[in-house]
Amino acid sequence: MEEPKVSREEIDAYVERVWPEVLEDIATLVAIDSVEDLSAAAPGAPWGPGPKAGLDAALNIAERLGLDAHDVEGYIGYADLPGRSERQVATIAHVDIVPVGTGWDTDPFTLTVKDGYLMGRGTLDDKGPLALTLWAAHFFKERGQELPYTLRCIVGANEETGLGDVDYYNEHFEQPAFLFTPDAEFPVCCGEKGGFSATFTSGPVAGGTIVDFKGGTAGNAIPDLAEVTVRADAASLPAAEGIDIEDAGDGLARLTAHGKGGHASLPEGTVNAIGMLVDYLWDNGLHSEEERPFLELERLIFATTDGSSLGIDATDDIFDPLTCIGGTIEVEDGRFRQTVDARFPKSTTAEHLEEVLSKLGEEHGCTLTVDLALVPFYVDPSSPEIQTLIQTYNDHTGKDKRPFTIGGGTYARDFKNAASFGPEETDLVNPDWVGGMHGPNEGVSEQLLRDSLSIYIDAIARLMELDL
Repeated sequence: MEEPKVSREEIDAYVERVWPEVLEDIATLVAIDSVEDLSAAAPGAPWGPGPKAGLDAALNIAERLGLDAHDVEGYIGYADLPGRSERQVATIAHVDIVPVGTGWDTDPFTLTVKDGYLMGRGTLDDKGPLALTLWAAHFFKERGQELPYTLRCIVGANEETGLGDVDYYNEHFEQPAFLFTPDAEFPVCCGEKGGFSATFTSGPVAGGTIVDFKGGTAGNAIPDLAEVTVRADAASLPAAEGIDIEDAGDGLARLTAHGKGGHASLPEGTVNAIGMLVDYLWDNGLHSEEERPFLELERLIFATTDGSSLGIDATDDIFDPLTCIGGTIEVEDGRFRQTVDARFPKSTTAEHLEEVLSKLGEEHGCTLTVDLALVPFYVDPSSPEIQTLIQTYNDHTGKDKRPFTIGGGTYARDFKNAASFGPEETDLVNPDWVGGMHGPNEGVSEQLLRDSLSIYIDAIARLMELDL
């Protein structure tokens, strides 16, 4: 294929010139509360009005940048820069977000620039990176040189909850020759753990001592806030660090736990607020005999984050060890409903996890419903496409990094030849007031995003040189 002949100087000058507009587009996307709401789904908006608004905004940006934009019935969208071949080099990023939760120091729907960081829900996951893909495509549109392959920027709208958007896409379109998603860490991720999420549902036992129990906003996030209402004298309950105790009237006490949230695939350093309350209830005998089996199960769920307390821990030679967390809890019709989220290596299977957890649930008076089961994803790191990405990253940073695998799940697993490619940097230490994806105070280094835009442009130019 003919070389696009793109110099670093040209790329850097472009990024410097357009960056103020890039920030404006990120702000436009961040301002939209694009959490899935299936109760308000409608024709053309299958994931609800929020994701639809985010999709519309992203495609409007793409059109303004000169790309050929298309809304695929609200399920997903894409914007093309046609090349000499219909075969595609593609990117995919998403406009949907997880609920904002609590603990924010800035407005999560206002892009706030503070001391070199961009703060707001989606700045890192994944609206900021999405804007970068569109502006990377604009670089080539502006140059006016026809690319060897068609460049397609896919805009997802259901990544956080079910990946139904790419299911719909793959049913209606041919897959790209190669695709990367800016929804993980640099340098380049060539493998993702399997994903397993399920819900334990108890019998109608709630209401004896535990009147209500609620916590968490999404099954794939570690909750920083949880609340339980029990039949007890608030004044007689012992104090506990991180737990507020108040009189709720009518002989009830309300306990609110403040933990430290984060992404389900990265539990290290987090404190699960539901687990805090489970321990408090158990240690202080705040449960009836009927509620006891469920609380015993809860203690097993929250005792570890590697699944060992549940008997599902696993390791192998490619992926990090299995992780398992409790995401949300609620009481419905007198039944406790507790979700769990596990990310597992190739040495185990979703079927095995279901078998073990179902048996454990039965032993504690609960049924298990599997909500999601994904097999591990892996691409040969020596492939020309993966090597192109890693070489581009190393050339821009002066580092000597190698491809790696992750516990999180991205769009890459839904394509035959794909990888996740930044923009997070594991070597970058953020200030304490900057949170990560899925947590409060989500933020990202502005310089990191600027550098990432340069890397993405260069990577696309190099991918266009390959024989795909």
